[in-house]
Amino acid sequence: MGISTVGVIGLGYIGLPTAAILAANGVAVTGVDVSPTTVTAVNRGEVPFVEPDLAGYVAEGVSSGKLRAVAAPEPADAYIVAVPTPFMGDHKPDLSYIRSAAEAIAPTLRGGELVILESTSPPGTTRHMADWILAERPDLSLDGSGGRPVIYVAHCPERVLPGRIMVELVTNDRIVGGITPEAAQRARDLYQVFCQGEILLTDAATAEAAKLVENSFRDVNIAFANELSLVADKLGIDVWELIRLANHHPRVNILQPGPGVGGHCIAVDPWFLVDAAPEEARLIRTAREVNDAKPRWVLHKVLDAVAGIESPVVAAYGLAFKPNIDDLRESPAVEIVRDMAATFPQAKVLVVEPHVDSLPAELEGFDNVRLVEAEEALEAGDVQVLLVDHAAFRGLSGRLVEQRLVDTRGMTAAGRV
Repeated sequence: MGISTVGVIGLGYIGLPTAAILAANGVAVTGVDVSPTTVTAVNRGEVPFVEPDLAGYVAEGVSSGKLRAVAAPEPADAYIVAVPTPFMGDHKPDLSYIRSAAEAIAPTLRGGELVILESTSPPGTTRHMADWILAERPDLSLDGSGGRPVIYVAHCPERVLPGRIMVELVTNDRIVGGITPEAAQRARDLYQVFCQGEILLTDAATAEAAKLVENSFRDVNIAFANELSLVADKLGIDVWELIRLANHHPRVNILQPGPGVGGHCIAVDPWFLVDAAPEEARLIRTAREVNDAKPRWVLHKVLDAVAGIESPVVAAYGLAFKPNIDDLRESPAVEIVRDMAATFPQAKVLVVEPHVDSLPAELEGFDNVRLVEAEEALEAGDVQVLLVDHAAFRGLSGRLVEQRLVDTRGMTAAGRV
């Protein structure tokens, strides 16, 4: 059966680009989101967050009639679930958003539909999603047993980099895992509408684990760089010079350290593997602990820098979890600014973040934190703290090094930590 209509559940950093690229390739897409603000913005052809090239795709999709947004799922040939999968306080995965999506889709099904989970999730979640749908719709099945109509359920993890999503959606290879082989094949056929990379078929649990392994690999390697920065600081060595030299070895490629690890993927996904196999995932757990501890270490560096100043002004550059985007999810920069404001209430913290118009909710309760332009921060700051290496900050490096500086990104030749 061909797929001409798709419902995308969740219009965030993955769902909206996916909906837009499908619409650009002639598929009629209904995007679903619980946020009225997001629904309204998309229906105006606008993007409620920063992602290069996405705005053009959304505007064209809406104007062509191929893309529209609604508050609840409508009947479609296929559904792509792209909702958040955060962890709870004990680092256990919170699957409530996926369950809510499954239960919202269930009433629209008639049999023959394809349901794909894109949300990064622990092994077994796609099967849970199928079970939640069938609990609502016992008249359906996954295999045609009892003569009941079949629904096809699969997992296809997103593998894109914020800032390059519209490119990598098309060019990256994709992994598709089905509850059944036919479900995997049907999902592959849908992604072939826009994906030029190789589409690799497997079972659903392996596809789920593959995404977690990819991000855990990155996390472990970043943890090595971050731990190396602590060791180098202890020994009085410039860690960036050390890494530059070590990377001249033909089989060494050390990543760059930073103030921690952020984003909804690398900062979260490894915990899903730890939760699934707590006794076995020892290295993965340690890497998470190293990276989660780095913001506190940076905070102490800032406190050392303001020691002796009665009411210091700290200029903090960047809140996003990575350069040149507005995504603040799990951002170590936000954590550092928040902890600075809470630990040292007599300090004023001036935040420079060119990609947002207001402070995030985590910082709104602090009277000593303000969002300002770079010029004010440069003039007023007793200590300059570089947390994100946005391209917009590169022209400031000459003036930053002339002041008391904590550089967590290695953008300048001095002040590095």
